Amino acid sequence: MPKAKRNAFYAQSGGVTAVINASAAGVIETARKHRDRIGKLYAGRDGIVGALTEDLIDTGKESARTIAALKHTPGGAFGSARYKLKGLDHNRAEYERLIEVFRAHNIGYFFYNGGNDSMDTAHKVAQIGEQLDFPITCIGIPKTVDNDLPRTDCCPGFGSVAKYVAVSTREAALDVASMARTSTKVFVLEVMGRHAGWIAAAGGLAGNKAGDPPHIILFPEIPFEQTAFLARVKRCVRNYGYCVIVVSEGAATADGRFLAEAGGKDAFGHSQLGGVAPVVADMIKQELGFKCHWAVADYLQRSARHIASKVDVQQAYAVGKAAVELALKGHNAVMPIIVRKSSRPYKWGIGHAPLAEVANVEKKVPRDFITADGFGITAPCRKYLTPLIAGEAYPPYRNGLPDYVAIRGVPVPKKLRTAFKP
Repeated sequence: MPKAKRNAFYAQSGGVTAVINASAAGVIETARKHRDRIGKLYAGRDGIVGALTEDLIDTGKESARTIAALKHTPGGAFGSARYKLKGLDHNRAEYERLIEVFRAHNIGYFFYNGGNDSMDTAHKVAQIGEQLDFPITCIGIPKTVDNDLPRTDCCPGFGSVAKYVAVSTREAALDVASMARTSTKVFVLEVMGRHAGWIAAAGGLAGNKAGDPPHIILFPEIPFEQTAFLARVKRCVRNYGYCVIVVSEGAATADGRFLAEAGGKDAFGHSQLGGVAPVVADMIKQELGFKCHWAVADYLQRSARHIASKVDVQQAYAVGKAAVELALKGHNAVMPIIVRKSSRPYKWGIGHAPLAEVANVEKKVPRDFITADGFGITAPCRKYLTPLIAGEAYPPYRNGLPDYVAIRGVPVPKKLRTAFKP
């Protein structure tokens, strides 16, 4: 008798992006083209939590039209989660539970769509699968707006948030400039980026020449010095009549203290940040007396599918497609990566890297991408960033609003008697 086909499992992890569902579409559509080798494709409801609780979604119950529409729908269609599995030495039970669920549902392929911590989980699942005599092919799929995964030239999700921030910075700057004589003199835009300032750097694309906003960018990679910062703000207002600032949420002093430290930890053990924009704005008001407005891009920057980068959408789909192809070629514990072949004109392809070289490693903005004074981006940085925000991939509209899709989410019958509470 021919050996039964093994099923596949896909999960979304961590903060979602405007294009993570494009990666999901890449996985699902490619798996459907290989029905001779892959049985059913299940998804975890709310990410890895769905696997632990045996709360699976049968993607085979979704129409081809719905799956295609995921390419232009933001958020996480199957649900995501900020849930970090600890190391095998500290919490083996959770990994054993995953294998128990995978064994019960004949899952031989695990596609995990996330960032640094998720790549670590996928790598460990591959390891424990061998230890428990249940070999499973684990492929990580890169996703993070922070753009901080190593080995890949860029991360799907980043190009779209970069485009949103660059556009928002340019538009807000025009607003401030028009009123600066009698009203607001300083505008502060806070963007995501705890340890890596790639999103803040993207704000620098809003300007093309000296004196263009943003006039100041605050990077996590550059220690914040209040005296130098306030002097720069004062000089910008004197020279240009106003000052536009883009600040990364992870801006910190030389001793590593976040300007926006709020106390407490999140699900991944990271320090909770309370909002750096109001801190910076209040500092300017108190020390310089300028009227100052601030805004926090927050979820808007990572969910703005209406202004997504076309390049980003294409790359997000490509890594999802490549994940399935790599698995079928016999690769294991790897992540598809984006390989830049040239910047002008922009050309890219898909390669792959071992998860062991990606897991828990953060790629920060190189020093030569930041100006000597620490407040702006250099020509090499602009050359790197510009292609990533290129092109528009507008979603269809209905009655003036984007026409997004929702999955049916048909559950897979449970097979295990034991429940698991993460």
